Formats: sequence, C-alpha cells, structure tokens
Amino acid sequence: MTGYAAIVLAGGAARRMGGVDKPARAVGGRSMLHRVLGAVADADQRIVVGSSGPVPEGVRTTREEPPGGGPVAATAAGLALLDPGTTTVAVLAADLPLLTTAAVAGLRRALAAPTAGPDDGSKNASAAGPDDGSKNAPTAGPDDGLKNAPTAGPNDGSKNASAAGPNDALAAGAEEAATAGPEDAPAAARREALAGGTAALACYVDGDGRRQHLCAIWRFADLRAALDRLAVTRGGSLDGAPVRGLLAGLVVREVSWSGSGPPPWFDCDTDEDVRRAEEWTR
Repeated sequence: MTGYAAIVLAGGAARRMGGVDKPARAVGGRSMLHRVLGAVADADQRIVVGSSGPVPEGVRTTREEPPGGGPVAATAAGLALLDPGTTTVAVLAADLPLLTTAAVAGLRRALAAPTAGPDDGSKNASAAGPDDGSKNAPTAGPDDGLKNAPTAGPNDGSKNASAAGPNDALAAGAEEAATAGPEDAPAAARREALAGGTAALACYVDGDGRRQHLCAIWRFADLRAALDRLAVTRGGSLDGAPVRGLLAGLVVREVSWSGSGPPPWFDCDTDEDVRRAEEWTR
C-alpha cells in the first residue's frame, strides 16, 4: 500500500451540454470517466463521487450531500470513504479525457519534493493565485507535431478556457504522450520556500498562470483540515462552497506542464470541447 488515493468528481450538471451525463460521453472510444480512472489506475483506492454508471472493479462510488452540492461537497464525500493510512489524494474532475498516468505522477513527484532552502529570487508559487478552481487551458502556441489548437472561445467559468486544442487528459492509451513531464520540482520548491511552509497540494497551472485546482494532488491531512475549516466558516455546510475557499493560508506548489502531449487539465464543458478532445486522440 502506498497511501495514494484518488477522488474523481462526476456530479456536475453539464448545463452547457443540455444536462447530459457528461462523464459518460465518449472520447476516442472510451468514456471520459473511464479515461480519468485509467490515469489513476495505480492508486490504492479510487472513489467516484456522483452519478457514474458502471465502474471498474474495485472502484467505489458515493454521492455528495446534498446531490449537486458542488466540487467541495463532493470532495468531502469522497474523503469520507478513504481508508486509514491514506497520505495523498488526487482530486480530479471526471471530464478530463486526456489526463495521463504520467501527468498525475508528475504532480505526485512535485508534492513529494522537499521544500528548498534559501530562495533564488524566483516568484512565490503559493497560496494566493488567480484561479477559482476552474481549469483554463493555455493559449496554444506552435504544436508539438499534433495539430495547432484553435483559440478558445469564452469560457463559462468551468475549467478550461483553452486556447490549446483539446487537451486535458491522455489521448487514448497515450501515456507516452507525456515524455517531458512537468516543471522540475526543485524550481517549484525554491519558489514555494518564500511562502514559508510545506505545500499542502500540487496542481497544474496553465500558460496564463491559472491554477487547475481540479487536477491536483493533496496531502490527506491538509485536505481534511481545509474541508473542516471551510465548513466551520459556512455554518457546517459545504453546499455550493467554492474550491478556492479550501486554499486559505495554504501553500500551493504550482506545476507547469512541459510534456509533449496535450495539457492534462483540459476539460470538456461543451460539444466543441469534446470535438477538440477527439482530435487530440487521433
């Protein structure tokens, strides 16, 4: 047992897709939910929160309280099922069809890297940050051999405002898409040293510096404490709580994606996003 677990959040309303079961939408012949579960197949425990349909053997399911209560309430519901001894937890949206095991491993390495000593003057990568938990993909530059992605249109506040082509998770079975991996952990740790503490979580940031909070790895104890603290400030309820509310006073280790494949945080909020993700998987 490694103490590593994964919570996959599958309870969104998918309003921009007409209320369909979004995680069940296929990309490259597999549902987005099953793609995300595949990216964390090496976790000791995998929990799906929300309406999921059939799941692989060994995956447990639950619902947030109240149903539709949002990602923070869903995270708390998933955390409640985890076994003693859990040390780190991946918290992932279920609509990241291009997420890879390699990309998740990059976050795990970044979180495990020791905090550096004296800083070299680089930027503080901790607690504050522009993102509200959404996953905006970076503006696309020249592609790495795959097609140039079109500039994204207006985002609805969900995770990607991506200018990159479909990104988000792994292209079908393409773990090898992530050859370069994330920003080197020592550089992230040097920036983090300015915050004066150990990182509570590691998450990807897009090309505009926006944090992708639903493509993240947390230390279990820090996530549990953050949920409890936020519940107290909201009168005991996490219904509708914003993801950014979990981060008060915490050090966040930001990880830049430098792999050769699509950015792992790309999510699918619209039919157009699904079309782009399909292109990445070809």
